[in-house]
Amino acid sequence: MKRLLIMGRPGSGKGSQAANVAQRYGIPAVSTGDLFRANMAARTPLGLEAKAHVDSGGYVPDSVTNGMLRARLDEDDARHGFLLDGYPRTLAQVDFLDEVLAAQGAKLDRVIELVVDRE
Repeated sequence: MKRLLIMGRPGSGKGSQAANVAQRYGIPAVSTGDLFRANMAARTPLGLEAKAHVDSGGYVPDSVTNGMLRARLDEDDARHGFLLDGYPRTLAQVDFLDEVLAAQGAKLDRVIELVVDRE
């Protein structure tokens, strides 16, 4: 079972590397951007709430992002592992992820940090 997190600056190649690593281990890459787009397109209650914040130029609240993440991690393909891309971004999200993993009796197996020059 692999529970991974990938971090890095914008433009560091997180999305590409996340896809490669997820494919190698046969686990889904779960990105917040994909979660937002999928929930908005499906017009889920959380998606509609996120859309209202995005359309008004605001940030999507942690409660909405956390709800989307919990639902995604409960899907069958993520029960045996996942790679998180773009989550957590806030301390509240870190705490929420800790709670979700603790409830599963699990922990992150690895954190991958991509370090690139600013130029």
